[in-house]
Amino acid sequence: MKRAVSESELNQHLPEELAATVKLYLDEKIRSFYFRKDRPGVVFFMETASLDEARSILDQLPLVEEGILDFDLIPVGALTPLATLLN
Repeated sequence: MKRAVSESELNQHLPEELAATVKLYLDEKIRSFYFRKDRPGVVFFMETASLDEARSILDQLPLVEEGILDFDLIPVGALTPLATLLN
């Protein structure tokens, strides 16, 4: 569960959070990441075998461990209906 946090407290954790995020990117677990424009937050596109694996990876991020950040997992995949165009 996400808890309220001051900007000062958040800024204290950002270097460690950024390092952990870049490591996941370099380990090819996070394929890309973006800032949300509609509200505070980020979107990660991840390369995992399951939602449980993604949850396990994200649970190790410093801001998640501190209870500052939570997340929603949404499985995505190839746009398979495009195959109908090939027939």
